[in-house]
Amino acid sequence: MKNKDNFKLTIIDYGSSNLYSVINACKTFGIEPEVSSDHNTIKNADAVILPGVGAFNEAMSNLQRLGLIEPIKEFAQSGKPFMGICLGLHLLFERSAEFGNTEGLGLIKGSIKKFPSNMEQNFKVPQIGWNLINKADNNNWEKSPFSTIKEGAFMYFVHSFYADAEDPEVILSKTKFNDVTYCSSILKNNIFATQFHPEKSGDLGLEIYKNWFSNIIQ
Repeated sequence: MKNKDNFKLTIIDYGSSNLYSVINACKTFGIEPEVSSDHNTIKNADAVILPGVGAFNEAMSNLQRLGLIEPIKEFAQSGKPFMGICLGLHLLFERSAEFGNTEGLGLIKGSIKKFPSNMEQNFKVPQIGWNLINKADNNNWEKSPFSTIKEGAFMYFVHSFYADAEDPEVILSKTKFNDVTYCSSILKNNIFATQFHPEKSGDLGLEIYKNWFSNIIQ
């Protein structure tokens, strides 16, 4: 683990994210992140956060334009800590049905799907607001940044599409939005990602950041 004074955290800026609250969450714990789209900065980071809001296809187009697809994949496969948030989780998957069929980074097997259209007749889509997270049917929770979070904790969500992971072993938590129970966070080796926004989820959300940092910084 790195000493905090020498720790280099990079938040990837690709034009599809609201970075302010993520930066502030990091600063809460004395971490001064570098916001960058530079390949070498990402490569040399000790940890990376891939945030994001907006459309999947536009985000992938931006990553392609900036030449960031391979640097992100290489970092995620390097074993160094990697966090994805909201759209940052979606991009890790193989493909998305949002505005057509778009290929993702392919780091997690599965796809991004839209909440069923018939739900729109009775329920409001997108999901905006607080919803709870429950343990998946594996032992990931206790060895993850959720280790101090009680099952059923409420987190803040904003999304119309959800992740459908093929491998149940990578699913960290599940959330039910009306009739759909879906993967609301993943953990695969060094890759941790959430559908919800920890930085907008109050003290419990900040605790997730704290736990993530405590596992990688002395």
